Amino acid sequence: MELTRRDAAAALAAIGATGGVALGVRRAADERSGGPGGEEVDPAWEGEGLPGDEAVRTTMTAVARTVYPDAVSGIDAFVEAFLDGRLDGSPHGEGIRAAVAEAESAARSWYDAPIADLPPADRDELLRELGADVAGENPGGTTAERVRYYVVNELLLALYSSPTGGELVGIENPQGHPGGAESYRRGPR
Repeated sequence: MELTRRDAAAALAAIGATGGVALGVRRAADERSGGPGGEEVDPAWEGEGLPGDEAVRTTMTAVARTVYPDAVSGIDAFVEAFLDGRLDGSPHGEGIRAAVAEAESAARSWYDAPIADLPPADRDELLRELGADVAGENPGGTTAERVRYYVVNELLLALYSSPTGGELVGIENPQGHPGGAESYRRGPR
């Protein structure tokens, strides 16, 4: 199933993020100015401080390729568009950056490479070694709990709150999406 930027905007709207509108405004401004804030953007992040938008997008896209079902395509554009609405300077956006920094730090320490450069099996193993596969989500908890909350669950929330992602699990009309009484009388496809 092909995920689109439209799915990302729908997912943002479904979770109540104002990023759906911000997505279009931010994209238009970035195209006019040559990048976020009108500056040239260096996507390379060497592990010091919090990563910038491009480094977060690169890492989150790599993790999405690991945690999303094989039946899903269009992951890069979907994750990028979803993060446009989440990396908005809010405390939640900063939590995403911090969790990505922690996951990247572990990858560079244990595998001598950034997450995006790891093969899919090693990315999966990294998440398991961090404990993100079994940890409860807690934005103020341990590294495993923060990575689970801000990275893994953020990506799964984006996927399954979108119309296309919802179809994968039999939810034709995820919360926040219209469908009307006809969809309930008809039953699942």
